[in-house]
Amino acid sequence: MSIVPSNYQLTLTDLKQRISQARYRSLLAVNRELIGLYLYMGEVLSVRTQSGWGDGIIDTLSKDLQAEYPGVKGFSSRNLRRMRLVYEQTAGNEIWTQAVAKIPWGHTNTIFAKVKEPEQRGFYLQQCFERGWSRGILEEEIKYDRYHKQLDFQNNFSQTIDETRLSIHRQEFQDEYNLSFLGLDDQHTERELENAIVQNISKTLGQLGNDFAFMGRQFRLELDDKEYFIDLLFYHRKLRCMIALELKASEFKPEHSQQLNWYLHLLDKTVRYPEDNPSIGILLCKSKSKLTVEYALELINKPMGVATYHYRQLPEDIARYLPTEDDFSRIINGAGTAGTDQEQD
Repeated sequence: MSIVPSNYQLTLTDLKQRISQARYRSLLAVNRELIGLYLYMGEVLSVRTQSGWGDGIIDTLSKDLQAEYPGVKGFSSRNLRRMRLVYEQTAGNEIWTQAVAKIPWGHTNTIFAKVKEPEQRGFYLQQCFERGWSRGILEEEIKYDRYHKQLDFQNNFSQTIDETRLSIHRQEFQDEYNLSFLGLDDQHTERELENAIVQNISKTLGQLGNDFAFMGRQFRLELDDKEYFIDLLFYHRKLRCMIALELKASEFKPEHSQQLNWYLHLLDKTVRYPEDNPSIGILLCKSKSKLTVEYALELINKPMGVATYHYRQLPEDIARYLPTEDDFSRIINGAGTAGTDQEQD
């Protein structure tokens, strides 16, 4: 048996890395060629359809292509029609075309199969392109209705952030976050929530977005020999600002936003670098009244948003038979008069 040289493991590691990189580049090249082909076929079918081709001819084309290339997937009638649809909806939109060209066709196929509105399709195409979502994450985000969660996000950005940057800021947050991966009990404290997030920080960052970088927990601020602590602090690379995340395992209260506003003021005064944008605060609450949040944010002069989280997702066929939080609220609020009503009956 030959003696293993001292630099063998280093050489092996280097070669394995180069092989992996080469395979990845090869896969990217194949994906680009395949998508280029699909978009070209979509363009051809779009032109032919406008000149009188019907679905019957597309079915015939599908059979002939599959007969010519047996075992090659992608030439079914459904996929041919999908190619045409993708081309027609992305042609002329440089951002969408770029996204389709960069993400796997399976992602594009999933988006166009599960999402019907063009604007929503564009949103998910961009998210896959910018955030590098896997197909599994994409399907989960569509099921979770990430598009509307982002639109519904309550914030005061229009009053506190320059108009030219509003759109990009709003895209980075959502109205409700799915924290089911934390495995929390139904009843938990804010410290338990914080611990669970920190212990699962990689998954949490995946839920927040790829541009979030974790800076620390219970981030200490000091003024006049008094200490203040931000639950979780992040830095956002795209927005170039710090994100202070305050956790509330209860319903939103106006004083929560006042407290966070003070933290943001201290953060900008004592921690922020001159080249950074103003810090943003996010209150993550168990529940909220949209009207209360709206009124409270009117009093805040720092960029801030209020979102909720959920931590347990039951199958729909079970969940629909269980009372909702509103049902529980009505039951509790009506408990005091229930006995009197029964006695009168």
